Amino acid sequence: METYLQENFEVKSKNSSEEVLQNWRKLCGIVKNPKRRFRFTANLSKRGEAAAMRRTNQEKLRVAVLVSKAAFQFIQGELREFHREMHIFIKQISLLAITPAGVQPSDYKVPEEIREAGFQICADELESIVERHDIKKLKYHGGVDGISEKLSTSTTDGISNDSDQLIKRQEIYGINKFIESEARSFWVFVFEALQDMTLMILGVCALVSLVIGIATEGWPRGAHDGLGIVVSILLVVFVTATSDYRQSLQFRDLDKEKKKIAMQVTRNGYRKKMSIYDLVPGDIVHLAIGDQVPTDGLFVSGFSVLIDESSLTGESEPVMVNSQNPFLLSGTKVQDGSCKMLVTTVGMRTQWGKLMATLSEGGDDETPLQVKLNGVATIIGKIGLFFAVLTFVVLMKGLMARRRHEGRFWTVSGDDAMEMLEFFAVAVTIVVVAVPEGLPLAVTLSLAFAMKKMMNDKALVRHLAACETMGSATSICSDKTGTLTTNRMTVVKTCICMNIKELTNEEKDSSSFRSELPDFAMKLLLESIFNNTGGEVVTKRKSKRKREILGTPTEAAILEYGLSQGGDFQKERKACKIVKVEPFNSEKKRMGVVVELPEGNFRAHCKGASEIVLAACDKVINSNGEVVPLDAEKSDYLKETIHSFACEALRTLCLAYVELENGFSAEDPIPISGYTCIGIIGIKDPVRPGVRESVAICRSAGIRVRMVTGDNINTAKAIAKECGILTDDGIAIEGPDFREKTQEEMFELIPKIQVMARSSPLDKHTLVKQLRTTFGEVVAVTGDGTNDAPALHEADIGLAMGIAGTEVAKESADVIILDDNFSTIVTVAKWGRSVYINIQKFVQFQLTVNVVALLVNFSSACTTGSAPLTAVQLLWVNMIMDTLGALALATEPPNDELMKRSPVGRRGSFISNVMWRNILGQSLYQVLVIWILQAEGKWIFGMKGPDSDILLNTLIFNTFVFCQVFNEISSREMEEIDVFKGILDNHVFVAVISVTVLFQIIIVEYLGTYANTTPLAPIYWLFSVSIGYLGMPIAAHLKKIPV
Repeated sequence: METYLQENFEVKSKNSSEEVLQNWRKLCGIVKNPKRRFRFTANLSKRGEAAAMRRTNQEKLRVAVLVSKAAFQFIQGELREFHREMHIFIKQISLLAITPAGVQPSDYKVPEEIREAGFQICADELESIVERHDIKKLKYHGGVDGISEKLSTSTTDGISNDSDQLIKRQEIYGINKFIESEARSFWVFVFEALQDMTLMILGVCALVSLVIGIATEGWPRGAHDGLGIVVSILLVVFVTATSDYRQSLQFRDLDKEKKKIAMQVTRNGYRKKMSIYDLVPGDIVHLAIGDQVPTDGLFVSGFSVLIDESSLTGESEPVMVNSQNPFLLSGTKVQDGSCKMLVTTVGMRTQWGKLMATLSEGGDDETPLQVKLNGVATIIGKIGLFFAVLTFVVLMKGLMARRRHEGRFWTVSGDDAMEMLEFFAVAVTIVVVAVPEGLPLAVTLSLAFAMKKMMNDKALVRHLAACETMGSATSICSDKTGTLTTNRMTVVKTCICMNIKELTNEEKDSSSFRSELPDFAMKLLLESIFNNTGGEVVTKRKSKRKREILGTPTEAAILEYGLSQGGDFQKERKACKIVKVEPFNSEKKRMGVVVELPEGNFRAHCKGASEIVLAACDKVINSNGEVVPLDAEKSDYLKETIHSFACEALRTLCLAYVELENGFSAEDPIPISGYTCIGIIGIKDPVRPGVRESVAICRSAGIRVRMVTGDNINTAKAIAKECGILTDDGIAIEGPDFREKTQEEMFELIPKIQVMARSSPLDKHTLVKQLRTTFGEVVAVTGDGTNDAPALHEADIGLAMGIAGTEVAKESADVIILDDNFSTIVTVAKWGRSVYINIQKFVQFQLTVNVVALLVNFSSACTTGSAPLTAVQLLWVNMIMDTLGALALATEPPNDELMKRSPVGRRGSFISNVMWRNILGQSLYQVLVIWILQAEGKWIFGMKGPDSDILLNTLIFNTFVFCQVFNEISSREMEEIDVFKGILDNHVFVAVISVTVLFQIIIVEYLGTYANTTPLAPIYWLFSVSIGYLGMPIAAHLKKIPV
């Protein structure tokens, strides 16, 4: 079976081709209820329609953007370029019927309701300007400043926080939310549960049974069998619908969590974090590398802004956004630079809003386990259908033989019709029991349960498949900063003007260090700290004496250090004019800024990885404050300082500057050499508590942890040793060395690598790809930056950081670690294993019931000419093993023992030899017991009289059900003997077992008329429970058999 499943029902955990997804669907021939069975699989036809619609919208927008670009070039005098681009796109414009929208700028009149509300421009006009990149209209309205004035806002202070004003803006311009599909009600799930073909057939059988029964035996006696089936069907439907409805509510809650995005916004002159759904036109939003543009808007100010518009236009080439091309579209991503944006258009008025309606069409890809269990259900279903037909044929043959013997072969009485109907109902019910429709849905139930619990453990699962794939992970490639460390950084050591200084808490706020530095050096240091930064120092609204530092933990630490040395952020910023900014990125590992000084000359400041920035220096400031050449002796001294800081697990940064010639413009590149070193800063970022223990847990679970960081190799090694990642037999390597290796060298090297320092995103991507393809490992990788997206996409499980991670990284990830903590990653792995093993437990339990139910009814039909389990009884058994069984076994919480087992890996068998041993052993015991009861039950218990048949069948039914109850308990552990460990902690399991036993008592003792049972004496109850319980020691002995 495993080979068949791997050949026909094998899909990737993500990025499977449409052909693969189509293939397994074609093989699912036996499907009782397609609506329910395929609810959580991708709707490929809808997905295709949505993709076509998106392509059309993208093409329209692309043409509009290119036409506006051509028009802009024409305005600039580039006639040749204009003619060339117009010639290419004129046909597309005519085909897409793009015509100039709206009125001419000079014809625009402010609607009265807009004017009364205190604004001077309407939502339609704003939408037209930004969406069509209409420079002419923008100029007519006075440019960005004119638009901000007409929106009653300020480009520096933003809008007022007055609630009445905000409501008014929302009423006029709309809210920044997209249309979502309505939540499906409980009755929709009831209707879908009723779509089950076998239940429909049983419903028809029940109706025919009612008609024949009432006609032959009268009311109410003749209605008992039919009503029993109807009540059973309704019970199955409502229990199924309740379970499915609860799942849908869980997924809806998780979808809301996925959409929680906050941005930096200026309102009332104060900068703060806000939900993107609270943004209104007139807001000033701060964008940085990796952010997704939350609305349509206009560029106010910023530096080196590159926008990736591929999600909207399909164009892979990034677009430069500046004052000449100020248009920013919702849904695009900031690839480089930073800026302030004026919000103009929100929600469904934006192009992204219009596309969002199609984004969710088709649903997510199905998970590998869902597909595999669809395969299992298909195989068992075909076997079940075969046995159902065979059982019906054998029963009918027995009936015909009896009638021929009685000499009434060609006459049909009411009793004969009822008997034939019962045979048909039994055959159909065998299909109900035999087709394990609940298998794929048990995966979804388990995943929904796990996702909800993982959310409480600070892990937000974006893709269902990641939950189960994480359980198979064999390797974790983790970042250092913020994941293994706390991300609470402080400057603890410096080497300014060639003097090393260790900063204690007392010294940080004292003036002793300031007095030791020459004035020239201190001026340069503060100028560098406060101008060459991606952070900001803002005054809190409630008290002017309180300040808040915004920015990354590294930037915040350096700014805090600058403030402690008597620096004033606002004063330093006002003293210089920033001409150009090159933000930090993980490729260059440094950032730069050019400032125009009050005297009119220009100076560039550089900050970044110590050895990289130091290599760009040829001068240094000495202890006297003089600029002197950086000779070999001084260079070695600084390198040794960097090395000693790094060996103390400090993150080191080098600050440097260079004087520039007059006439520098923003188009000129910032120099990459000729700098003067100001000093080295050592930043302490402590290791998170519990990380060492978590790494040890991973090692015992067979998961190898590797640190991949952009930091200095000595810093990385020191932290890795502290975390327990770097061992004596492991290797630490730098990214530049790694990328120089040949394929043969990598094959030898990669298994030993435990630390990769100074790595680029490409190095991380290469490592992940090699681990997956060459070594066949299941790889989880963490990432927080924009450039980490390729590695997150390549990995089997991409883990983005919820605090430090950019929106681009989160979008590429499968799981978001909300607290950026490595211990949470270990929790995700534990839950992943729990999901995988829980599904295995459920499959083992359900296949056992399938095998026994099939063999018992078929063998009985062959030997006695009747089926011991009626349609109503089989429906009850189906509910025990399907919905209730899934609830009980698929929701088992994880335990610490899970992390002491080896990972399943990429090629592990889902239905393992251990499972087959347990299934076959338990099935053999149950079939043997029921066969003995059928053959010798009356003799064993001395049953006589007309009621002996129904009494025996009730005893068989009761014994069969209790066998399943105790088998369910035994299935809690597939290899461990002690199955009661932690049973009381799983309230769902205890509740399911209790409800099953309670309803069994009610069915046998009080619903005999409808369920074809009769009340049992205490001795029979004791026997049923004892036989069921005896299955547990048998299961325990089976577990000792090696496989």
